[in-house]
Amino acid sequence: MIRSWQLQEAKNKLSRVVENAVNDGPQIITKRGVEVAIVLSYAEYQKMVASRGKLSTFFRESPLVDMQLDLARDKSDARKDFDL
Repeated sequence: MIRSWQLQEAKNKLSRVVENAVNDGPQIITKRGVEVAIVLSYAEYQKMVASRGKLSTFFRESPLVDMQLDLARDKSDARKDFDL
């Protein structure tokens, strides 16, 4: 169960926050009611990092790989002159 902890409470109960992250999933830390951080287990982190591939592989395997794209720069004025 993802639980939300106020920062001060999380500091006071860090062992419990970590235990919950390992057993129950990510734990959200809030500061003045705003979500600012998350504690997750190392195993969860490893899964997240492993799922990221290399950017070069992403482009190489893209369905757009054989598309002929016009990458020429448009040299026209960005905007017309105008009076204020």
